Amino acid sequence: MSRVTKHSKWRYVLLGAITWLAAFSLPQSVHAEYADVVINNYADAAGIRPVVFPHWFHRIRFRCKVCHADLGFQFKAGGNKITMAKIIDGKFCGACHNGEIAWSVENCALCHSGIPGTPTHFHGSTVQRLVAPAYKPVEQ
Repeated sequence: MSRVTKHSKWRYVLLGAITWLAAFSLPQSVHAEYADVVINNYADAAGIRPVVFPHWFHRIRFRCKVCHADLGFQFKAGGNKITMAKIIDGKFCGACHNGEIAWSVENCALCHSGIPGTPTHFHGSTVQRLVAPAYKPVEQ
């Protein structure tokens, strides 16, 4: 059994304080990582930042069917008509982000953290990498 010393307790307190300050300081732009989904069907028009959905963060906790079958998410970025009204009514993200299972919608900046103007897409998808650039003949 390991012992937690007085010195190591303060280290955990300091680490927690730094994490809290970083997480709850002023909203910052988040850059999407591989497999994240940027959702911007309505955000730009509403004057708010697009959502950056951390797909793999959720995927390591839940099977695909939980969201894509049980909650009705389409297997296509931009294929869902997600609105805040639907989320508040418990649909889509609101099925879990209700303040009981996960934090609720009052924490806007946790989701709406994308760079304004970023289109809806599946960030870093294999399809994006396989699309060949337009052919340009070599000038001689």
